[in-house]
Amino acid sequence: MKRKIFNQLRTWKANNARKPLVVQGARQVGKTHILKAFGATEYTNMVYVNFDKNVRAAALFEKNLDPHRILSDLQLQLDEKITPNDTLIFFDEIQECSNALNSLKYFCEEANEYHVVSAGSLLGVKLAKNKGFPVGKVNFLDLFPMTFFEFLRAMDKELLCDHLMQLNTIEPLNEAIHQDLCDLLKIYMVTGGMPEAVKKYIETRDFQAVRLIHEEIINAYLLDFSKHAPAEQIMKITQIWNALPSQLAKENKKFIFTKMKSDARSREYEIALQWLIDAKLIYPAYNITAPRLPLAAYGDTNAFKLYCLDVGLLGALSDLFPAIILDGDALFTEYKGAFTENLAAQLLMSQGQKKLYYWTSGNTAEIDFISHVEGKLEPLEIKAGTSIKKKSLMIYDERYHPKHLNRGSLMNLKQDGKLRNYPLYLLERFPLLA
Repeated sequence: MKRKIFNQLRTWKANNARKPLVVQGARQVGKTHILKAFGATEYTNMVYVNFDKNVRAAALFEKNLDPHRILSDLQLQLDEKITPNDTLIFFDEIQECSNALNSLKYFCEEANEYHVVSAGSLLGVKLAKNKGFPVGKVNFLDLFPMTFFEFLRAMDKELLCDHLMQLNTIEPLNEAIHQDLCDLLKIYMVTGGMPEAVKKYIETRDFQAVRLIHEEIINAYLLDFSKHAPAEQIMKITQIWNALPSQLAKENKKFIFTKMKSDARSREYEIALQWLIDAKLIYPAYNITAPRLPLAAYGDTNAFKLYCLDVGLLGALSDLFPAIILDGDALFTEYKGAFTENLAAQLLMSQGQKKLYYWTSGNTAEIDFISHVEGKLEPLEIKAGTSIKKKSLMIYDERYHPKHLNRGSLMNLKQDGKLRNYPLYLLERFPLLA
């Protein structure tokens, strides 16, 4: 399945100033698969070391972190020739070997003619703890669940995807094409973007089989909690994770700890919350009371929403019956639009948003996302179905007078004055025009 990160990997390879590459992302988003495919197609050969399966490999990094000595010993252990520029060296599950992680500094400084990539489950958690990690000596790439456009390509809708990628005007699509895309989006919201789930749907067209994949992934995450999280945090991490559907189902989607447990206090859950964020399993969106730059300066770290990394996994966590896909637009309106907002959060993050923010004005108005794009702030309100309500956008407009107002919904692409409507399937192109 084609992933857009592949072009980023090619750019990394071609850059003479490249550094060892760290690919981050949640478990089972496809890191190992994409890096192996990259090695197979872009290099003469690839040396693959999985520190979780090859426990002896860690010993190669114990004597010292001299990259030339490591490479010499690695060749002997694997009986494979390693040559500069022609060999891709892939350290997988690198979080299991701290010395290998720290050796990336010396590969950068002393052996940068060798192409080194690395990945691992819960790597973000490991990096957050590793104070000796060589900041500035590595390149980073993030891999997310498959986006809707990547899903289209996997479904052999190449021409349709190319058309969406090439749009450069705010004009309605042909209505038949628009409806086809809405139908495909409904399927995507059930399958989500986890590669194994998408593959299963393509092979079987069986939503129950897809749901089993989701449940297996969720069980793997729960095992990660018990295996890798601090013992005193496991229960709290699990509580937050399991609370995602019910919290998003509220009219006010702000995460409230007392909804999980009557006497819960936010400070008691800070470590658990950060663990899930570092593991790339949840995306927080922070409340701002004023849309000004830098957004972080106006964000309230005590007032936030939490979104699941993947809308398909959210459906499994919610025990949403997959057949709801056959029921008109119900999938978009279930749980007060929770799935629609989660879709938007997921696609915005995949497009390079580092953090998510939303704006509120007391109890009178709320804009779901405030995006920072090329020095400008773009308000984006997400509507379930084909709702045309825009009260919050009008209040925002009266106060801050932005160049554009943006709404995501199931309506076609169009512009009405300064109001731009983005069909939900086109959020990967948001904002389409500056």
